[in-house]
Amino acid sequence: MPEAQVIHRPIKSFVLRQGRITEAQARAFDRHWARYGLDYAGRTRDFASAFGRTAPLVLEIGFGNGEQLVYAARGEPGRDFLGVEVHRPGVGRLMNALAAEERDNVRLYCHDAVEVLEHEIADGALDEVRIYFPDPWPKKRHHKRRLVQPGFIALVARKLRVGGVLHLATDWQEYADHMRTVLAASVPFRPLQAEALEPRPATRAETHFERRGLKLGHAVTDLVYQRC
Repeated sequence: MPEAQVIHRPIKSFVLRQGRITEAQARAFDRHWARYGLDYAGRTRDFASAFGRTAPLVLEIGFGNGEQLVYAARGEPGRDFLGVEVHRPGVGRLMNALAAEERDNVRLYCHDAVEVLEHEIADGALDEVRIYFPDPWPKKRHHKRRLVQPGFIALVARKLRVGGVLHLATDWQEYADHMRTVLAASVPFRPLQAEALEPRPATRAETHFERRGLKLGHAVTDLVYQRC
């Protein structure tokens, strides 16, 4: 292919598998998006303005149905939480749950996490990044699709303040080993806890997804690193 015709495809943080959205989840976008939603604009955002206060800022990537973010908002009221998820039914479900509890320390993107990190979040703005049970892409030919890769971790390091925390969790042992390898080669990070935690960290709830993995016999590994 001539050089002029080469197409560069940026890495996505997801593969979109949209399920059926319920009427209640669809209504959530009409009723609650103005309160909880952040429209991607492709430029650095003032999150203090978005939340109406200045507080430690935590990003959760790929929050699924939002169980963990509701748990975090309830248990850590002094922190502000950004959630990024492309699955609209999960976003709608989470907004309904947040509204039912009158939580106001969560804001949501329904967009690709890589683009949000690159363009909407200033360098050093985050106190913590949480990535819980990302798609393990277990087939070897699909490993390149995994979110936790050297380039992505370098991007996360830029967005975390010095002393900030990266918390990963997975129920696939081979992916846990892959995560350790990637982080071991990343100079800005040092392990705070690089083995499975028993019990799991108090900041992480046991979600429906995790319980399903445990029933299948999958051991859960939490990996916690600090930005140097």
